[in-house]
Amino acid sequence: MKRIAESELVLNPDGSVYHLNLHPENIANEIIFVGDQKRVDRIAAHFDKIEFETQKREFHTVTGYYKGKRLSVMSTGIGPDNIDIVMNELDALVNIDLKQRVEKQQHTTLNIIRIGTSGSLQADIPVDSFVLGKYGLGMDGLLHYYDSKHVRELDMEEAFIKHTGWAPEKARPYIVKNSDFLEKILLTDKVYSGITGTAGGFFGPQGRVLRLPLSDPDMNKKMDSFEFKGVRMSNLEMETSAIYGLSKLLGHNACSMNAIIANRADMTFSQDPYKPIDALIKYTLERLLLIDNS
Repeated sequence: MKRIAESELVLNPDGSVYHLNLHPENIANEIIFVGDQKRVDRIAAHFDKIEFETQKREFHTVTGYYKGKRLSVMSTGIGPDNIDIVMNELDALVNIDLKQRVEKQQHTTLNIIRIGTSGSLQADIPVDSFVLGKYGLGMDGLLHYYDSKHVRELDMEEAFIKHTGWAPEKARPYIVKNSDFLEKILLTDKVYSGITGTAGGFFGPQGRVLRLPLSDPDMNKKMDSFEFKGVRMSNLEMETSAIYGLSKLLGHNACSMNAIIANRADMTFSQDPYKPIDALIKYTLERLLLIDNS
């Protein structure tokens, strides 16, 4: 086994992974990702018991028990770059011997569920509804830094590039499927599903205009109308594709659940955005009880 150098896997003086400030025993097999640090406490408030809590920078983690099931909830901050840190350090916790700095012979698979907020791209997916990302479509370029073609939906990528007239100076879009295992647990008739787009920014990359003109003012409309083999674009946010791509590469299960607080098609916004978020938290926690860890 090749030893991983100190410059590549950075640890804190106490042996915890550098950014997340965690030891392997601090995390559960089921991990909920949220962007907002305050949403960690909002979810942990439902726990029967808190076992562990830490925070470093924007990475706030609580591990505890919900109706007897051990869960971790972690804030990732915003954007694919943060997901790159979180996914690699989480995987290191379970699949690398941190003392010997070598990959473990036995692989551990994590179940990762994102609970986020998002904007709908379709008029018939209203504010206050839930959307499960069947696919993550990344417009940020992150996955191209890894050997990733074997986990991507290359035919769908080509169709999207052609449909939108994607500019060659932008990063090539990449598309990755979610975990079938987690989709079966999380998808019910209460949840919409589709392609979740992941943008590399909040304003221009998502078609918002304040003072800066866009290179392609019609991109949102082009995305709205994209469909591939019966699956259409459903929503737009900033993390899902990176979670899906890195999870597939590292051998973990991932699925993204979003509370729709804005509808970009009819320009509406939720009158009480905390209500659908809280409802989605309760829904997801109950569905995660169906995962059998015996």
